[in-house]
Amino acid sequence: MADTPPQGLRYPWDTPPSGSEAIEVAPGVLWLRLPLPMKLDHVNVYALDEGDSWTIIDTGFASKKTKAIWTEIMAGPLGGKPVSRVVVTHHHPDHIGLAGWFQSEHGAELATTRTAWLTARMLTLDVQETPPEESLAFYRTAGMTPEIYAKRAADRPFNFADIVAPLPLGFRRLKQDDTIAMGGRTWDIHMGNGHAPEHATFWSRDDNLVISGDQILSSISPNVGVYPTEPMADPIGEWLEACERLAPLARADHLVLGGHKLPFTGLPKRMEQLIENHHSALKRLAAYIDTPKSAGEVFSPLFKRAIGEGEYGLALVEAFAHLSHLHQTGLATRTLREDGAWLYQSKG
Repeated sequence: MADTPPQGLRYPWDTPPSGSEAIEVAPGVLWLRLPLPMKLDHVNVYALDEGDSWTIIDTGFASKKTKAIWTEIMAGPLGGKPVSRVVVTHHHPDHIGLAGWFQSEHGAELATTRTAWLTARMLTLDVQETPPEESLAFYRTAGMTPEIYAKRAADRPFNFADIVAPLPLGFRRLKQDDTIAMGGRTWDIHMGNGHAPEHATFWSRDDNLVISGDQILSSISPNVGVYPTEPMADPIGEWLEACERLAPLARADHLVLGGHKLPFTGLPKRMEQLIENHHSALKRLAAYIDTPKSAGEVFSPLFKRAIGEGEYGLALVEAFAHLSHLHQTGLATRTLREDGAWLYQSKG
């Protein structure tokens, strides 16, 4: 989704750390930032001091560059103490990419949700040299433009294993309503959904910290999309349910440490914004599909900005998710066009 004006939010730090630098955002809690080779060019990770070792939250991509930065971080801000545990918020590559490397090369324990571990391990083992027919069929149902479809059909597809280190057997499962001790604090675990299934967030009982991964971000909404693995998923419904469930936990003094952008306070307002963003998008979309349209034809009312080729794939799966939500909640019908694309139209 588009950037949201930060009304009612405050950013205690306006300049993020770079390279192997770290910013101490609370006693024993370090904020670090790793580069990503895409438009969203960074991921935030956090290190929590355990006394004789560190717990880290999320890892960045598995790449020589990221490993080199981590080596500098461990020798610098982490003071040479080992990383004894990696806590992963969700299964996306920028968050779990080097978890297996920390396990196999540094002896760290991995703690994450069962869904995150199973999904990431399955995807790292499922290497494809050519696009599977199921993926191509899904692109057709979404109404992907012929030019981009032809390119996708001809190119080697993205593989998790390209940027996610092999995950060895064994992890500690994190569940809803569990607690976990990290950095001298006890944290309540609450699950998000929508952006990623069973996405872990952590709420400190001892101070005002919330580690939110990508479930709660300060100035953007995370991508919420449907993929070929589950074409009839309703991540928009799951996203809204999770936001409504997490919103009552929010306090104005919470310092939210997200997976991207800047740490912020003003969480109650931000939860309102995140919920309203998608309700507003659904209303705009319902009005726009008074005549039948495919997911590839509804970018303008949904995103209100130009979508380049680099963003096209994420925009398409998010547009499909919003249309499918309208269909699955009885607000739109869908029919199959001759070229295999689903066309959605508002009821009434």
